[in-house]
Amino acid sequence: MVFYCSTEKIASVVRDYEGVKRKHAIGEMVKAIRIDTPDVMASFGEDAAVIRHGNEALLLAADGIWSKLMEADPYWAGYCSVLVNIHDIAAMGGKPIAMVDVFSISDNSIRKLVIDGMHDASSQFGVPIVGGHLHPDTPYSVIDVAIIGVADVDSVIYSHTAEEGDQVVAAIDLSGRVHPSCFLNWDSVTMKSASYVRAQIQLLEQLGREHLVTAGKDISNPGVIGTLGMLLEVSNKGATIDLAGIPHPDLKENNISFEQWVRMYPGMGFILTVKEKNTAEVCSRFSSVGMTAKVIGTVDTTKDLKITYEDQESLVFDFSKNGIMRLFTGPGDCV
Repeated sequence: MVFYCSTEKIASVVRDYEGVKRKHAIGEMVKAIRIDTPDVMASFGEDAAVIRHGNEALLLAADGIWSKLMEADPYWAGYCSVLVNIHDIAAMGGKPIAMVDVFSISDNSIRKLVIDGMHDASSQFGVPIVGGHLHPDTPYSVIDVAIIGVADVDSVIYSHTAEEGDQVVAAIDLSGRVHPSCFLNWDSVTMKSASYVRAQIQLLEQLGREHLVTAGKDISNPGVIGTLGMLLEVSNKGATIDLAGIPHPDLKENNISFEQWVRMYPGMGFILTVKEKNTAEVCSRFSSVGMTAKVIGTVDTTKDLKITYEDQESLVFDFSKNGIMRLFTGPGDCV
């Protein structure tokens, strides 16, 4: 492993990363708008809301694309607007069904590029865009997408259900490249066939149906450590992870540092918690679809996320005081 930073440096890099800090406002919004209803089985803090519909669960999610990405590469922004939504449904153990979009555009020169990216991702993953809304005269350019998926009620993979003693598994497709337009994006999808990426998404459905994982999230803007932090926060748990266990490509060959890697959006990647008896099977399943899955730590009840490397140990987050999404009003009080 190419590793140049201390654990304290990595902890600081993750805490101060804008991809983590921009999640802080979520808790305040949740407190203001949350209304509990009997058919909503899960909502805030999950990758998708879970709504009971007979014996099935409807999965509803939405994602907006960071304006910095839109400015850097409109095509990749459009592609990612579809990709991240499909990941949200997959991370819940669901099958993505269809999407709608809200497109606000101030610069017509980028419209075609964004739409081309959305179309190509939609076609590659086999999930249609079926409607939406266009704002053709806004002073900014933004793309937002919402998605619906479905799963059996008892097959949903939640974020809030990690248990003490579970092993933390990171699964990432390392076959890719640093995206030329965004040094914090690892593109492991655009060069792959439709059958290849669809098999990766469908694997999460299988893991959910077979109850092989206890909790999961797709690795998003906060990176691998930040995403694990979000899962632990809603599970009201802690964990200690070994940085040496985190899957990564050849850092020297790709001209990236480890502190850059742990902040990267990995294209195709998931954080899961798994019973020890199931970890070998889960890792093998990911390997069969071209993803590298490794045990990187263990869930505990401390409400601390700690990282270790050799003889070093550092605290990244203390969820009893302040989390990433800040969904807690105090120790143990989830709103």
